[in-house]
Amino acid sequence: MSSETIARRYARAVFELGKELKNLPVVARDLADFSTSFEKSDELRMVLQSPLIAEDQREALLKEVGQRMSLSETALSTLRLLAKRRRLSALPDMVRQLEKLVDEDAGTLRATVTSAGPLSESYLAKLRAELEKSTGRKVVITQVQDPSLIAGIVTRIGDRVIDGSVKARLESFRESLLRT
Repeated sequence: MSSETIARRYARAVFELGKELKNLPVVARDLADFSTSFEKSDELRMVLQSPLIAEDQREALLKEVGQRMSLSETALSTLRLLAKRRRLSALPDMVRQLEKLVDEDAGTLRATVTSAGPLSESYLAKLRAELEKSTGRKVVITQVQDPSLIAGIVTRIGDRVIDGSVKARLESFRESLLRT
């Protein structure tokens, strides 16, 4: 079974459980926070995935980390189950799948706005309002900086890309010059 299939199944189960227990946003946030720590810490990953570590030690470590991070009981139980079944490697993919399910349920779209430099909050607010107006859904914007764009922005919403960067315009101009 592929990691993506495993991630999708666990994400669906956590989503359903979170909806049933009415703590879905908390569980999703807790799992995302733990996943970030898990991905960033080589030591944590090695210890939790090592077959040489006894299950009770792994359980104790998860419990301690869970307490320090103030994880919800549902999130901690999910992590313990993943560890017991040796599926923690699927956690980052599972969190991404869970975020998609939560967004769909809430009617939210995620947009990535890439710019050459930082954008002001007022500009992002106007952009968010325009995107919400055009899509009819709530939009959450993640800002990324890429100096190679020179100026302008590239907005990605799902599989749609709106490229208003100077880099893209220069490429287009270059291509039109080569065609003539």
